[in-house]
Amino acid sequence: MGGAKGNFGIYLSEFLGTFVFLLCGIGCVAGLKLAGASFGQWEVSITWGIAVAMGVYLCGGASGAHLNPSVTIALALFAGFDKRKIVPYIIVQFFAGFCAAAAVYVLYMGLFDASIAAVNGDRAQMTALAGIFCTFPHPRITFFEAFLVELVITAVLMCLIMALGDESNTAPRARLGGLLVGLLVALIGACFGPLTGFAMNAARDFGPRLFAFFAGWGSDVMTGYPLNADLSLPYFLVPLIAPVIGACLGAAVYQKVIAGALRQQN
Repeated sequence: MGGAKGNFGIYLSEFLGTFVFLLCGIGCVAGLKLAGASFGQWEVSITWGIAVAMGVYLCGGASGAHLNPSVTIALALFAGFDKRKIVPYIIVQFFAGFCAAAAVYVLYMGLFDASIAAVNGDRAQMTALAGIFCTFPHPRITFFEAFLVELVITAVLMCLIMALGDESNTAPRARLGGLLVGLLVALIGACFGPLTGFAMNAARDFGPRLFAFFAGWGSDVMTGYPLNADLSLPYFLVPLIAPVIGACLGAAVYQKVIAGALRQQN
């Protein structure tokens, strides 16, 4: 069965995989910031990585488990993914991010209310609470440094995703693909998470950020002010745009270098 109606199950599967991945990842951060969970950078990173792996295993057979607009766009440009599905995939990914943020907010509502009351309207502390849903850069790096970080780490992510999903590349094992992608996310998070929160994914960041905006955090959640008062442009642009560029760069490098070398051997 073709057409939008025939693809509904695929889009719903992509929604569910993205929702589960983000529900668990955002829930981990909520536990850290609201409930005093004693997570370090590695524990947060590995939790996000496991969440990605579970999302992949949930919907990979049905939708391919992109879970990320950057991955969808890069696969369409460099790996033959149907370009007609780009917009529907991105819509369900963003919607999944919004819904996952809303679900975490409801589940932690009592702790959210207590924390919001405790900050007593302080803008910096309120914006810090919004960091449960979305990412903000380290106070000592600039907008363009953060942009470069997100671009580079997403390029690495996409290049390795291409390697793990390439049937002609016999190094990875297919059934370990989801786990290996999760470990890759955890590795990147442990190495570079303190700089920007390792978004690498517009749906992971902008969907929850949009929820926080409507839930009462206001424009500060979009700009990053006053946590990062020196940012030259609204920070939401970094995890919205840089991962797309990075993913396309990573996919292009893989196709040109590794896939090209594999073709020469065959």
